[in-house]
Amino acid sequence: MIRAVRSGHLVLVGLMGTGKTTVGRRLAEILERPFLDTDELIEARSGRRVREIFAADGEAAFRAIESQVLLDALAAPDPSVIAGAGGVVLQEANRDALRAAAGRVVWLRAEPGVLLERVKGGVHRPLLDDDPLAALERMARDRDALYREVADVVIDVDHLDVGRVIAEVLE
Repeated sequence: MIRAVRSGHLVLVGLMGTGKTTVGRRLAEILERPFLDTDELIEARSGRRVREIFAADGEAAFRAIESQVLLDALAAPDPSVIAGAGGVVLQEANRDALRAAAGRVVWLRAEPGVLLERVKGGVHRPLLDDDPLAALERMARDRDALYREVADVVIDVDHLDVGRVIAEVLE
């Protein structure tokens, strides 16, 4: 089962709260490869939190950094486990790069109501400031086809614990 994800990058995509970072870290340990979280890379590159970038420069500036970080991660020669930020699929160039990258793209999918419970109290999620459930529902609706476009595998994570999600990815 692990052999299927041994070559090339393993990229996790999905809405915020689906477990990309948690699952990705564990998978990287199991597969003995680097773990790259695009949100963490954005913050390291810019020296600012995601919320600060949104507030000072706007969403378009954030998306530009997000795209460059994703492209850099995909260009890395050694296979990695990459947790893509929730919005990486919004840019066509990112979707093209995800489809062209050697490896597998796994969409961790969950219902907005489940995600709301998971992201409660998260201060680094500026897109959820006003009405979190409505925002998650809108993002799910707007991004569903985009995630589907890049995904080699779709895993519904609504009622799965981390261990089961990892097992599903490895299968």
